[in-house]
Amino acid sequence: MISGRQDAIRAELQAGTGAAIDMAIDQTGVRTGLRLWFADLGERHGPIAELRPYGMRGYRVTVGFGKFAGEIVRQIQSASEEDVALARALVATIDPEVVLELSGQERNSWHVSSGAFKLTATTRGLLSNDDEAVRAVCRDIIVPVMAAMAELIGYDVIVNEEDFAQGFEGAVLVSIVRRRERNPRNRLLCIRLHGEKCGCCGLEPKSVYGDKAGGIIEVHHLQPLSQLSVPRPYDPELDLIPLCPNCHRAVHTRRPTPLSISELRLAMSSPGDMEAVG
Repeated sequence: MISGRQDAIRAELQAGTGAAIDMAIDQTGVRTGLRLWFADLGERHGPIAELRPYGMRGYRVTVGFGKFAGEIVRQIQSASEEDVALARALVATIDPEVVLELSGQERNSWHVSSGAFKLTATTRGLLSNDDEAVRAVCRDIIVPVMAAMAELIGYDVIVNEEDFAQGFEGAVLVSIVRRRERNPRNRLLCIRLHGEKCGCCGLEPKSVYGDKAGGIIEVHHLQPLSQLSVPRPYDPELDLIPLCPNCHRAVHTRRPTPLSISELRLAMSSPGDMEAVG
């Protein structure tokens, strides 16, 4: 039952969204469900996801807004073009076989026009309803949707020490572009768009070390954030690339401008060229 899998679900969602998640059992329907929300915003003031079994071997995920989410909805409506693009990119990574309804809008152009916005995702034909199936639904559906909401809100877990010094608690922290390198949603987008294979040497850690080695792969910005003179929108498909730890370390052997992927490949094919490109 869903109620017995809360710890696994919370771990999956927090790892994917970079935000603390609260949840509660929902027994208002014919079948027991689970309601999930961002802990810092509360159940009534932000987006809420509901996970409920559907049919024999399926689940339905519904995401809407709490009764007092007006302020958050207004914040979402003022999101930058970059944040909107990232949010849509996250939702677009959901498997096309999942039936997705976005208040009558398209996957690639949806927007939150009011607190009445609702997203519904239905998946059927799962091999089972065991722990792994539930985790897969969380990982492949709820995580990208809630991460998209976090992107629109400007929610980030990066702590601003000055805020704590001033006694501010529970605030939604809006990150700046230079902090995006540590945003866990970047990793989520990069992996979902490019896979978990190194974009330089081709190593896929899972195939070598097993399924639990997925965290080994790292995310690299092709244009270093430290070199941006002004914030700019970026395309997660074109501006991010997964690299194994060795290749990631290697591209940063040159400072302040890291080696390009083509330069590193050249060095790998002809080790003697490493000094030349460095």
